[in-house]
Amino acid sequence: MRTQTGLRVGGMALRLVQIAMDARDDSAVGRFWAAALGWGVSSEGPGVTSVEPVGFGYPDPAAVCIDVLAVPEPKTVKNRVHLDLATTSAAHQADLAARLQDLGAAPADVGQGDVPWTVLADPEGNEFCVLEPRPVYRDTGPIAAVTVDCADPRAMARFWGQAMDWTLHKVTGDHAVLRSAEGVGPYLEFLRTPGIKTVKNRVHLDLRPYPGDDQAAEVARLRALGRRATSSTSSPRADAKPMLARQRRPKGFGGAQASAASPTCTGA
Repeated sequence: MRTQTGLRVGGMALRLVQIAMDARDDSAVGRFWAAALGWGVSSEGPGVTSVEPVGFGYPDPAAVCIDVLAVPEPKTVKNRVHLDLATTSAAHQADLAARLQDLGAAPADVGQGDVPWTVLADPEGNEFCVLEPRPVYRDTGPIAAVTVDCADPRAMARFWGQAMDWTLHKVTGDHAVLRSAEGVGPYLEFLRTPGIKTVKNRVHLDLRPYPGDDQAAEVARLRALGRRATSSTSSPRADAKPMLARQRRPKGFGGAQASAASPTCTGA
């Protein structure tokens, strides 16, 4: 649990603080997402554009922010992590989809068929969904969920439920759902999806230790969790890499990058 000062007491755990998204033009993609979500560009430096709600106190769990990172290579395959955007009515869904296309999004076909949500891609082809109204997402903010394709949602629930201070809401063989223990912000959802990861993930999850926790110890803990989780599944993949979050300029939350593989997931 956390104290009123934001310090956590009790067992070790990490916070999901942001989504990292690769782009050839981080500034353009960052500004698209700021406009799409009604957020602001909180900082912009060489190769990194940070997007968060205006007036937001990073890293409050009420929102999972976005860092857009410049990379030289273009996107070549469907992302295995995407954002689902919330709407409040059919009219809101239609208006939001139209507004996003005016901002530079384009319709995308990922084999979804006839579904009630709208699939779009941002200016560099990163897929996302504009969902039809769903009561479960009424209080999430503009991002309803961060959705991850994976081979084994149960293994993901085991790993992420121990890695983070988030609460497990649902787990089946096809779908696992977590949300901040404070009951705010978007959901993190794992969907059983065919296919395997073939290239570097262009979207991944950034985690951060609580103040006073040891980052190296947390990396070691995540690696141990990944090993234990893969030992109990028939699909011992270890190619999903949550990252410990980089410093967000100019916030001053320190921390070098480090990765630790989670089991079976082909997306995060």
